[in-house]
Amino acid sequence: MYQQSTRTTIIDRVRKGTAVSVLFLLVAGAQVAFAHGGFEHVMGTVTQVSADKVTVETTGKKTAHVDLTPKTTYTRDNKNVAAGDMKVGDRVVIDATETAGKLTAASIKLGAAAKPEHGEHSEHSGSK
Repeated sequence: MYQQSTRTTIIDRVRKGTAVSVLFLLVAGAQVAFAHGGFEHVMGTVTQVSADKVTVETTGKKTAHVDLTPKTTYTRDNKNVAAGDMKVGDRVVIDATETAGKLTAASIKLGAAAKPEHGEHSEHSGSK
């Protein structure tokens, strides 16, 4: 009888320890989500841009459409830049809010500048 009750006590302690561990992980996970400010992150390369929308091919090779507003901020190298500085081919990291399945950009960090279009600037002059 003594062994059975000791065994039951050990099992109960393990169960309680597991429950506490799971609770801790849930709380820690909530802190991480809160630390990111509740934004969706879109990372990739700009494929289309207009005054009110940017389309990005994500690093996962998916297409994301993100709405732009007058409140959207733009930076490159930690310096504020104009919305018009964002070009097709730029690498971006977008912090966006999601409402009713639509993404709206709060901030856009521009990475490497877009390379010139083929034919815009050529190192080859064509003469020999």
